[in-house]
Amino acid sequence: MAVDDRAAAPDASRRKGVSPFLAALALLLIVLFAGLGTWQVYRLQWKLDLIARVDARLKAAPAAPPAASHWRAITSESDEYRRILLSGVYLYDLTTPVQALTEAGSGYWLLTPMCLLDGNIVLVNRGFIPAELGAPTRYAPMRADADPCARARGQAGASVSGLLRTSEHGPLMRTNVPQENRWYSRDVAAIKAARNIPQAAPFFVDAGAGQNPPGSPDQPQGGLTVVSFHNSHLVYAITWYALALMVAGAFWWIVRGRPGKGNDERYDRTEQ
Repeated sequence: MAVDDRAAAPDASRRKGVSPFLAALALLLIVLFAGLGTWQVYRLQWKLDLIARVDARLKAAPAAPPAASHWRAITSESDEYRRILLSGVYLYDLTTPVQALTEAGSGYWLLTPMCLLDGNIVLVNRGFIPAELGAPTRYAPMRADADPCARARGQAGASVSGLLRTSEHGPLMRTNVPQENRWYSRDVAAIKAARNIPQAAPFFVDAGAGQNPPGSPDQPQGGLTVVSFHNSHLVYAITWYALALMVAGAFWWIVRGRPGKGNDERYDRTEQ
């Protein structure tokens, strides 16, 4: 009894190695997906650290604002959402209305410069007013005097505690139109330039609730700052790792062949 060599030929050809292109593609995808998964793990740790830092800042007692000598070092990661306590005089006529969408509806944030006791100026987001009050017409665009704090001397002062916020700007935000008094982002640099107040700090402060002085214009609603961080990095990491495993499994399945298929194609032929 002998095995026919011609009968073994189909099975031998079926078991030839996979193409180098397919092997390289599978390896590339596995490395890519695993790398993306690892990157999301690092992003997850970074986000958890950020949330912990911000939570500690929110629970801390209010502190004095950063000194002017420290302004250049302020960043969103190191200073955003610090609790700040300010004392000074508001310059209500230099208020900038910025379009806002809040839990109270659509309307405007009112960013008003405050002259501090040391002569510096900080923009304070006094709060929100609804759109029907017509903030752009109530607060016409004006430029400050050479010394805007000079006329504030002797006026009644105010104290406000709130959260330090870094300037809002970026390619995804609508472009402000200062000459038409249309503001879509709380861009401190742009507001400083439009109001001619170069000595203003490069950050602003979101005032807490119920801190408008009696008789102040419009009595905007403060305390509407939402501190929330989207954190889906763990889900993304699992997804990328799962894709890497799927590619590895599919490649292994191709290399090994479908179980049982080779056995069905085998047969022996005997010579009489």
